[in-house]
Amino acid sequence: MSTTFLLRQPLPLSAAMRIDRVPAGWWIALQTAALWPAWRQIAARVADGSGHPLGLLALAALGVLLWLAREQLRCAPRLSWLAAALAGTLAATLLRGPLPPLVTHLLAVLAWACGLLAFLPAARHGAMRARDGVLWPAPRHAIAAAPVLTLALLAWLASEAADPLRVFTAEASRWLPGASVHLLWAGGFTACAAALLKGRADRAFLARLPLAGLAVLAGCVLYRAALVALPTGALARQGVGLLILAAVCGGIAALMSRPTAIESRA
Repeated sequence: MSTTFLLRQPLPLSAAMRIDRVPAGWWIALQTAALWPAWRQIAARVADGSGHPLGLLALAALGVLLWLAREQLRCAPRLSWLAAALAGTLAATLLRGPLPPLVTHLLAVLAWACGLLAFLPAARHGAMRARDGVLWPAPRHAIAAAPVLTLALLAWLASEAADPLRVFTAEASRWLPGASVHLLWAGGFTACAAALLKGRADRAFLARLPLAGLAVLAGCVLYRAALVALPTGALARQGVGLLILAAVCGGIAALMSRPTAIESRA
């Protein structure tokens, strides 16, 4: 049956036009519903203590990004990201059972992130500003793919804390305390959130990641030194740990928020 024949038929053409007019939010909601078994299992892991609630925080950050750009979603999705979202959703659904939940949950969160990237605009526009009697154009905040996918990966790592993070913590504890793993997660989350909030492009985000890693490493070294120098009281160590966490995350946020020379001129 040829395309020309289909276009001559009023019913298929009308149905295709109605499908094309469906808002992007409905497609995202449909994919979210299709992945409901994964969300239910992730929430159950958090409830019974085998998963960490920080995973829900990373998913909530992606939800906030979607809400901020809700009026600027693409009418026509980016096909490459849409294909990746469809393939990941099908894989997470059909392979549930043959593969362990550790793998299917990773497929689910990455597929959902790809679905968001399919409809999210390349940049979200803020409000126009009036200054000195002149109305200035609305600022553009780029929505990069790297921090969106990284947030999805962080959500998976935290929600599956009983599996990959347990192994990673066991290895890391040979030279750094287990709290360093939480510092690493918090630093990654701060980097992604600040990059999306300030509109850093993929290249700028990835270029800053090594410096963010050095900040986390410095925080880990300081925390280890504090464990040796401070008394064994848990309260003192927790206080110093919180101060180091705040300093590292604040430094990473400032690093990601500062525009480059090219971005400043733009």
